[in-house]
Amino acid sequence: IHVAFQSGFCAFVLSNYMRSLPHELTEAALVDGASVWRLYWQITLPLCKPAMAALATLLSIWIYNDFFWALVLISTGENMPITSALNNLSGQYFTDPNLVAAGSLLTAIPTLVVYFVLQKQFVSGLTLGSAKG
Repeated sequence: IHVAFQSGFCAFVLSNYMRSLPHELTEAALVDGASVWRLYWQITLPLCKPAMAALATLLSIWIYNDFFWALVLISTGENMPITSALNNLSGQYFTDPNLVAAGSLLTAIPTLVVYFVLQKQFVSGLTLGSAKG
């Protein structure tokens, strides 16, 4: 489900990012005799690192924090992702707020790790098209 919903977003972001790359780089590589595959692997793909890091950060956080599809499609508790399993910590007649807060903090740790590891590329990928010139 996530592949179907997020593929269009990823293709849109990457295509717009690749359009902003300078054409002079690809033209110079073609003049020097580089093949299309070499052009892609050695010029285009390394230049797309900030956009891919921003997409990896956003998509991993969106998929990890998915609550709706897990509740709709998964019926047993042992197969639910951790964010949907947090819903089971509160009962109908009693809820332990300390337990829910501790579970929420533990759930947030992987998201924070992904963000801090890719923070530099994430910020540069998001701010790349913000200035003219």
